[in-house]
Amino acid sequence: MSVVAVSAPLVTREAVLHALYEAAELEHNLMCTYLYAAFSLKDGEADGLNPEEAAAVGRWRRELIGIAIEEMGHLCAVWNITAALGGTPRFGRTNFPLDPGYLPAGIVVKLAPFTPETLQHFVFLERPSGCAEEDGEGFVYERNYIRGSDGPRLTPMGLNYDTVGDFYIALSDGLRGLVARYGEGDTFDGDPALQLSPNEIDLMGAKPVICLKTAIAAFDAIVVQGEGAPSDSEGSHYQKFVAIRDEFRTLLQKNSAFMPAFPAATNPVLRRPPRPEGRVWLENGAAVAAVDLANASYGLMLRLLGYAFALRGPCAEKALSVDLAIGLMRAVVPLAERAARLPAGPSNPHCHGGMSFVALRDTAPLPPGRAARRYFVERFAQLAEAGEALRTCGDPRARTAADQLTSLAKRVSRGFDVSAPAPNVAPISNDAHTSSSVRTSNGPQAANDAHVSSGAQPSRGAQVSAGSQPGGAPTQDSSVVNGVETARGEKLELLFETKRCIHARFCVTGAPNVFLANVQGPWIHPDAMEVERVVEVAHACPSGAIRYRRLDGVHDETAPPVNLAGIREAGPYAFRGQLQIDGEPQGFRATLCRCGASKNKPFCDGSHHEVGFTATGEPASGKTDMLPTRDGVLAIDPEVNGPLAVRGNLEITSGTGRVVARVVTATLCRCGGSSTKPFCDGTHAKIGFKSANQG
Repeated sequence: MSVVAVSAPLVTREAVLHALYEAAELEHNLMCTYLYAAFSLKDGEADGLNPEEAAAVGRWRRELIGIAIEEMGHLCAVWNITAALGGTPRFGRTNFPLDPGYLPAGIVVKLAPFTPETLQHFVFLERPSGCAEEDGEGFVYERNYIRGSDGPRLTPMGLNYDTVGDFYIALSDGLRGLVARYGEGDTFDGDPALQLSPNEIDLMGAKPVICLKTAIAAFDAIVVQGEGAPSDSEGSHYQKFVAIRDEFRTLLQKNSAFMPAFPAATNPVLRRPPRPEGRVWLENGAAVAAVDLANASYGLMLRLLGYAFALRGPCAEKALSVDLAIGLMRAVVPLAERAARLPAGPSNPHCHGGMSFVALRDTAPLPPGRAARRYFVERFAQLAEAGEALRTCGDPRARTAADQLTSLAKRVSRGFDVSAPAPNVAPISNDAHTSSSVRTSNGPQAANDAHVSSGAQPSRGAQVSAGSQPGGAPTQDSSVVNGVETARGEKLELLFETKRCIHARFCVTGAPNVFLANVQGPWIHPDAMEVERVVEVAHACPSGAIRYRRLDGVHDETAPPVNLAGIREAGPYAFRGQLQIDGEPQGFRATLCRCGASKNKPFCDGSHHEVGFTATGEPASGKTDMLPTRDGVLAIDPEVNGPLAVRGNLEITSGTGRVVARVVTATLCRCGGSSTKPFCDGTHAKIGFKSANQG
């Protein structure tokens, strides 16, 4: 692959940083255009497609979103290289469409719905160097021009390049020149803890850049995966777009009226444009409301990513910032899809709306600390309020977005402690139990009181007389508060929570005189066995349905020395640790659903037996490097219609106890469909997984 001659070489750190900012903006803009086209696609036979067309369009949507996610990985790689050189990653960009001269003449970037012309434009953008592909009709640049200058300049200027692959080769040469001049150590002297890593996000580009070799490897991966990849590179963006184009043409031959997408606007804008050419002013109130909320969510996503790069990691606050940013994109998708299905307004009666991806005037990272946290809490509350207002329209997509924003608002209010005077920069592995993103609201005593579900102390109020067995009515000398049955003995008070019981039978087999199976009348007898043995049996209960309070002055259950998540064969996850589930202390033991069918989500209720769920309890081992610290709070946030987002020191083990992975963050499948179990692979979105409990 040859490099197109550029107007000036990248010989200074300033020039390289300037080019990296352009690379980040380019990746960012391409990501937005691919998403916009995906949002415009129809949704199966309900939108008038026949079965063959519906299946194809569904694949195309997944491919486009997958490519956009990979562009996000490219963007992350560029930002990490920028940070390695001492720069601050920039998340800003100009609004669509890009003005001529901002990029080379051969690269036109604008928002457009999925059409044959748009698809050809994507093929052209991702073409390898020397490829003869032409640009799509309506995307050819207005006039030819050459950027840059004829000679060297202290002021950095944009380079001229034919393909994106050529641009990255020029950037690689620039880095080699810096190393040759200043040495590797002085070139890459940015703080590596400011970069994003697999501790925060599972993307190809989230690999630490510490030297020339790692920087060049990042550029090469970008080129091979998409931009400028050789024409025979399987799985490249270029090849994926060509495959979609071929299938599109075949379907058009079968049905000349085939229209896979809604007529979304080209370059929609929310205000009357001072330059109306090539833009569509949205006037429909419903479309405006959807786009406004989508844009605001997108803008907050950028702020959170910028904030993550301002925090030294790995730390809980850095990981939470990235999690929240990803969560916002899950709200943006249904909002953008809704906009593409609504009329644009009377001035443009022949097209629909569309998300405009409005860029904030400034997206510089907020200074880490209390003020930034307060900003995020306030902003999420505003978005959640707007989502609730939009919910009244009755569109399922609006309801999905509202649910997601409400969930995120709760997570951020729990996770960002606005009372803390300094940013949380302590690594998770060094002091996770006091980090602001996972601290409890009950203070130091919370660890000892966490065994009481819902945070309420069972009352010794009204005594009841009906006896029971597990899952039945309360015993003669017991009380029930918030679904937790309490049986009091001389030295011990036993608690049983029916909804969390998975019938593992450790209680009735380990202490058959204490827990009586299949009897009428009282079934829990705390004094029928020596107290230490009863405590051991309670600790064996994997679901946490059985807990206890000591009445003899001995301490209650404490957090285990190692946080564990055991993977049960064809069954749930068995967590042990100081658990905080959906922001609430939940004791030290819990079994959480991974089949997707529980009616008591996120907890397991045994539904995996009913639905015939099959999944190995012995997955292959991955990253198993020993963690410096193995305990601390384990925060588990069940995402709306998505996986379990886990933050904290954790060892994931197989059913036989073999270590599968040691992590500080993870997204664990709970829809039952991931091909990379126990980890999420995005299948929940493809199969329409719903996390709301079904009665």
